[in-house]
Amino acid sequence: MKLLSPAISTLARLRSWRIEAWMQHPISAQREVLQDLVTTAQYTEFGRLYEFSKLFTTKTFKQAIPIHEYHDIRPYVERIMAGEQNLLWNTPINWFAKSSGTTSDKSKFIPVSQESLVDGHFKAAKDVLSLYYMFNPESDLLTGKGLVVGGSHSISTLHEEAHYGDLSAVLMQNTPFWGQWIRTPDLRIALMDEWESKLEMLAETTTNENVTSVSGVPTWTMLLFQRILDISGKRNMKEVWPSLELYIHGGVSFHPYKEQFKKLIGENIHYLEMYNASEGFFAAQDIPGSDGMLLFLDHGIFYEFMPVEEYGKDEPRTIGLKDVELGQHYAPVITTNGGLWRYLVGDTIQFTTKNPFRIKVSGRLKLFINAFGEELIIDNADRAMAEACSQANALLSDYTAGPVYFSEDGNGAHEWLIEFENEPSDLKKFASILDEELKKLNSDYEAKRYKNIALREPIIKSLPRGIFSQWLKYKNKLGGQHKIPRLSNDRIIIEEIASLINSQFQK
Repeated sequence: MKLLSPAISTLARLRSWRIEAWMQHPISAQREVLQDLVTTAQYTEFGRLYEFSKLFTTKTFKQAIPIHEYHDIRPYVERIMAGEQNLLWNTPINWFAKSSGTTSDKSKFIPVSQESLVDGHFKAAKDVLSLYYMFNPESDLLTGKGLVVGGSHSISTLHEEAHYGDLSAVLMQNTPFWGQWIRTPDLRIALMDEWESKLEMLAETTTNENVTSVSGVPTWTMLLFQRILDISGKRNMKEVWPSLELYIHGGVSFHPYKEQFKKLIGENIHYLEMYNASEGFFAAQDIPGSDGMLLFLDHGIFYEFMPVEEYGKDEPRTIGLKDVELGQHYAPVITTNGGLWRYLVGDTIQFTTKNPFRIKVSGRLKLFINAFGEELIIDNADRAMAEACSQANALLSDYTAGPVYFSEDGNGAHEWLIEFENEPSDLKKFASILDEELKKLNSDYEAKRYKNIALREPIIKSLPRGIFSQWLKYKNKLGGQHKIPRLSNDRIIIEEIASLINSQFQK
């Protein structure tokens, strides 16, 4: 291991010229990616349907193929999962990344090809290392181990040749040999499905390792750190792992957690954000701490950008890299070497620089809460709220919900502010019904609620009648088409309404 790590770190540094090539020529790099994708898939069922053999320009490509959301490709995915091949991509699809569902699906299954693994996720991971070494040339990152705090879903088998799991599990199962050597814990622990036992095993087996980097969702990582400190008796993680220098995060906003991480770790280290989803590895910070992630343009993904105001139109307009503007909100539309064709990811992004192209994730196209990786969408909330009201004989006027952040005093939660026309006799029972319905509708929410480890039961607060109207009036949005935002990924609305209620009590 001591001999291997310096060799790998040297190779990581030598990759810099490849990265600089597509950074300096982004438009031509993207043009080549699209040409390769269309040529490769021209004899698939999808390629024949849209006559890929006749598509020679970006313009004709966009004219021929409509934008797809998950419900559009689901029939293809179901057939591939049943064993058919050569539908969306020309090489076998034997892996599927399971993630949170759309409005009509509890979970969605994203096809993962060998090309999307090797030329997408793993190539991007190597480029992240190279970018880090370019910024930190004296780093000893790969002289130790990288601790991966992965998801709690193990690999499941569809049939002899097809498997699925959450993205981290799929990547761990397919990690090349060099990745296995520099990662901890071993695969047996990393893929454990029961989080409580997994937490104990992670803490016990990694405490004495030479861990130099940690990657994972903030909530799970904080719980692991706290357990390691309990077991070791150390004051902070730097006493446990003196060589720790990097924390890699993504998926949810890190801002609410950063101060707690500083306290848990005990010293300043580098923090690096990545934009890695089931659909592909899109971007990562090339300068730790900067406001923006470098968009990966030579990794088997062709990008278009839909101005958010186009969403919902019959023929929404998209633009290419050369036409994007800084600060504007766009919804990425991707074409990938995993068989996604003009696929709407659902996130919204903003460009922070254009030379090179850097982005930041600004939200989702639809209302949501994703403070803990639960990806709760408005359809989940509305359906669960309706069922809770039905079972509790309650009548609803309006509601809004937002996160209660993980803190030293407790784990996270969702706070629901509800105006009832007819209030349920037992708010606690109402909260339990709502919670159970949300678990049925959203697998990511269900996972985060497991044994109250990341999310505890919803907090329900019944509001005085008319308070939402007063808030709308306060915001100059009373009447017309203005509505109460049902879900927010921050606490701004909740705090404004609380302040409004308090001011009334003080009068």
